[in-house]
Amino acid sequence: MYSDAHYPQTMTLLPAKSRFLGLSSAFLMCMLSACATTQKPRESLESMQTHRLEDADSTEVRDLNQISNEVIIRAISLVGTPYRYGGTRPETGFDCSGLIGYVFNEAAGLRLPRTTRELIDIDAKAIDRNDLQAGDLIYFNSRGGRVSHIGIYVGEGRFVHAPSTGGLIRIDKLDTPYWTKFYVGAKRVLM
Repeated sequence: MYSDAHYPQTMTLLPAKSRFLGLSSAFLMCMLSACATTQKPRESLESMQTHRLEDADSTEVRDLNQISNEVIIRAISLVGTPYRYGGTRPETGFDCSGLIGYVFNEAAGLRLPRTTRELIDIDAKAIDRNDLQAGDLIYFNSRGGRVSHIGIYVGEGRFVHAPSTGGLIRIDKLDTPYWTKFYVGAKRVLM
């Protein structure tokens, strides 16, 4: 057991029974909230967009915000996972498009195309850089020619991506000179 000397002066230790009850309550709340969630059925991008257009009420907007948050949380939770060319699972690692496919499938029930080349061609709304929202796909081209890299915008000028061989999934700032130079555009698949 640590003494009070190991903690900052503003922190006080609770008696063991109080700490146990507090931790037990926190654990119970986490378990109950986990049980309260439901998994949405998997839908294609087209059917999800069509459904949203036909049923665009306040409940649908809330659902869209929740889905966007789930995408962001899922993407950020994978930070530190190794890059692996052709990778599509957290256990083995991801490449940039594998990360996108996994996150959107798991968090939003969307099955997106597998490759970056296919992802740039999806039928989704093109977004101006000044109008980016969390959950948008952002595209880069560092090789000349077609798009060569993709990430998920998570807000506040940051994005999650699987950068390159030997690297880890990470969060980078969009406004750094490197990413600004190679930025191509963005698309919104969550509509």
